[in-house]
Amino acid sequence: MQPLQPMRVDWVATPPPGAYPQPQNRSQRLSYGGPPNYPVPPRWGFPLLAWRWPTAVPGTVEQADSVDNVRRLGKTAQNSLWVVAVVALWAAGSEIWRYVLLVMSQFGALDANVVLTSDAMIVSSWTVMFVGWALSLVLVLVWIRRARNVAADLVSYGPSRPGVNALLLLLAPFVNLVVPGSVLAELEHAVARRPVGERPRPSKLLLWWWGFWVAAGLMFWINLLWRNFADSTQALANGVLLHAFQDLLLVGVAVTTALVVRRITTLLLPVDAASVRLMRVVEVKDAPEPPLRSVRASGSPR
Repeated sequence: MQPLQPMRVDWVATPPPGAYPQPQNRSQRLSYGGPPNYPVPPRWGFPLLAWRWPTAVPGTVEQADSVDNVRRLGKTAQNSLWVVAVVALWAAGSEIWRYVLLVMSQFGALDANVVLTSDAMIVSSWTVMFVGWALSLVLVLVWIRRARNVAADLVSYGPSRPGVNALLLLLAPFVNLVVPGSVLAELEHAVARRPVGERPRPSKLLLWWWGFWVAAGLMFWINLLWRNFADSTQALANGVLLHAFQDLLLVGVAVTTALVVRRITTLLLPVDAASVRLMRVVEVKDAPEPPLRSVRASGSPR
């Protein structure tokens, strides 16, 4: 009787079920077969629309103190100011013509129709200019109020003077020659995204506007005093020249105000990519040499 041979058993250790996450079946990659081919033109896709402000979408409510509203109001104020500048230039020409007629009257009588035409030009130009200045002043004040609110939201700090106090100071004589410049300087400082602790530094354009504004205000009081105290013929004739000079200063005020409104409105708006000038590198001088790359062995994976 032969002894039994021991059975040979191979033990295989396997992890219990659920010990490791089971890998998901991955779909086999397909080779690129070209662009998709549809039997009919597809009816889906993005609309062919450029970028728009959120308030331009139908059904949304537009806020009064929004960048888009400030832009439209600023454009309206600029158009009104350009019209006022043309009318003020017309008024200055009418005053100069009247002075020429006064000089010519020393050598003889003038035609009645010429004198009536001169008077009609002066009266009509001053009437249109008064209405235009009143409308432009209202538009600019509303634009300043909304631009200050939008700028305060952008930089997270408000102006030093509330809107009501600044408006009341505009009614005070001689004080209204200084307050508008400081208000616009603070607004320009805010829209330029400068820190709150930094002192506002007006730009050259704003300084030119401030100079025209102060000169026009002082010339108004000079003309008012000259009209009340002038009694001679030569003094009255000089008053005509003062009125012409005042009209020319008003032209400068209207033009610089329109430019200031456009500048501040442009700083509030986001940068338009279409207006940015594209640049290209033509030549590089005194640049360091680039580091040498190690030589890759042939057949090695990238």
